[in-house]
Amino acid sequence: MAPDWIEDVPLLSRLDDATKSLLRDAAIRKQIPRGAVLFRPGDQCVHFPLISAGTVRVQRVTESGREIVLYRVSNNETCILTTASLLSDDAYSAEGVAETDVTAYIVPAERFAALMNVSAGFRALVFDGYSKRIATLMSRIEEIVCTRINVRLAERLLALKGADNRINVTQQALAADLGTAREVVGRTLKSFERSGWVKLSRGGAEITNSGALRALCDAERD
Repeated sequence: MAPDWIEDVPLLSRLDDATKSLLRDAAIRKQIPRGAVLFRPGDQCVHFPLISAGTVRVQRVTESGREIVLYRVSNNETCILTTASLLSDDAYSAEGVAETDVTAYIVPAERFAALMNVSAGFRALVFDGYSKRIATLMSRIEEIVCTRINVRLAERLLALKGADNRINVTQQALAADLGTAREVVGRTLKSFERSGWVKLSRGGAEITNSGALRALCDAERD
């Protein structure tokens, strides 16, 4: 294990030297390929992952089969479902999927408990990450309830577009991100296309009028 991996994760680099030493002794480096499922509903949590590269998508699948993205975990962030499962000994209630190739350092559950007991810095890190993620989730719920789908979709398209204005994301993935049905996303994209704002293609789209999409978003926020 590289001795400086902790210094590459801003969340960990602020810890005291004794805690860093305990983490280096406890953590096991793991490469997780894109698309791999890290946990499923009903799984017991047996470790605390610290991500140094890549992104994990945490999502719920409804009884009707609809995917809803709850949040993403990347470098300098922690997973509140993992924290909750470790602290309460409850099973996972959602699914975690590697959205990209991921490099993570895995701390076994018993070593996590020991670190929580002996290190105030580690406890603060865990609970700070937990509280911030709860705040993010509350904000997301408010957005889903209060913000029109066309505005949320416009914001997501602008966030995803590349330098060539292409968006290589399926309508199903957009629907999961926005907490709505694929059919709703499809209808909204069609209305954007009729307005000349986007050009749809199989598996993605091209933004043809970024200014109009931004104006839609700005009008909602005013």
